[in-house]
Amino acid sequence: MSAIASPTESRAEKSFFEVWIITIGHALTHWYPATFYVLLPLIGLELGLSNTEIGLIVSAQAAAGAISNLPGGILVDSIGRKGLLMATSLFWIGVPYFLMGLSHSYWVLLVCAMLIGIGNNLWHPTAIPWLGRRFPERKGLVMAWHGMGGNVGDALAPLVAGGLITWFAISWREVMLINIVPGVVMAVAILWYLGKLTAEPKKNIAASADTKQLTSGEVMRGLGQLFRNKVLIFLCMSSVFRSMTQSGLMVALPLYLGKDLGYNTAWVGVSMFILQAAGFCAAPVAGHMSDKMGRRTVMMSSMIMTGIVLVMMAFAGGSPIFVAFVAALGFFLFAIRPVLQAWLLDATPKNLGGSAIGTMFAIQAIGSLIGPLVCGVIADRYGWLAAFWFLAVTIIIANMLVFFMPQQEQAAQP
Repeated sequence: MSAIASPTESRAEKSFFEVWIITIGHALTHWYPATFYVLLPLIGLELGLSNTEIGLIVSAQAAAGAISNLPGGILVDSIGRKGLLMATSLFWIGVPYFLMGLSHSYWVLLVCAMLIGIGNNLWHPTAIPWLGRRFPERKGLVMAWHGMGGNVGDALAPLVAGGLITWFAISWREVMLINIVPGVVMAVAILWYLGKLTAEPKKNIAASADTKQLTSGEVMRGLGQLFRNKVLIFLCMSSVFRSMTQSGLMVALPLYLGKDLGYNTAWVGVSMFILQAAGFCAAPVAGHMSDKMGRRTVMMSSMIMTGIVLVMMAFAGGSPIFVAFVAALGFFLFAIRPVLQAWLLDATPKNLGGSAIGTMFAIQAIGSLIGPLVCGVIADRYGWLAAFWFLAVTIIIANMLVFFMPQQEQAAQP
């Protein structure tokens, strides 16, 4: 079903400015955890943490996400003030990291990580469906640009954090405290701009059954239909293993480079930048190709190559070519994300987009919970290279679920 294009939507598609401002906000939601990942070796050293305890911090964040994602999606579908929700998400993510910089307690780190997991869940169920509805014919490309924002945050944050610590001799705590400033500034900017946008006269906007604002009761009734969607079920199951691969890698890679290979913080930051920069390049290519060639083809190709590269990394070990494989890994692993999101929006009702995205992020948070913790346990017993073998297996399973996925279903409106 195609929605009637309004003058407001036509201007938005031509300007693309909405995509840019939301993409920048998305970059900051990734900036905070990306900074945290590169600081993990220093935090673990100061507090005397094992690899398992470090993995548990990241897993605690994912656990809170798994619990709160679906309620967050329902909240988004029931509330029209998207700008307020996105601004709240940015603020909610930044403040706990600020508190981490002040704390000397491992348990405070765990609690803050869980608060971050809750706050982060407001962003994706709000931003992703909103962009998909504004740009229905370019969904894959728009999801890719939005995803690139995340890659930019993930790529630049390790460089900045590593540089500040290595060349300006400031502590990891000071980095955490400074980090809150850009998030607060961007939260205010998003609140102002989207508030202004949604305040435009609505008389020119044609209402349709698939774009009307639902009540809480209608959203709850629509969930039954959503959970019977086989495409959603298979995408969510595949996403569990993809997120297990990604979250495990984000913990394993900096700790392997810093502890086993002896890289200083700046070089760990450079390596993480290479990973994310490759993903930045891959996202628009994958998103555009999925609009033209189909979501399944692009996702399967990217997952196959991700598994191959992870196996090659395990064989490469501490050789110089290891970092080159990091770049290849980033290209294929992060190409999957926007295609997955666009496919989910294709297969589900537009006015349940927040609940659909919230469902996927809730379920994939299970993978994010398991990945870092299992990698930490494996590393304590067998070393970090064994963890890379584990991650190769998880992405292969994710690919098999895509291969056996049923054909696209018609996304009927509630």
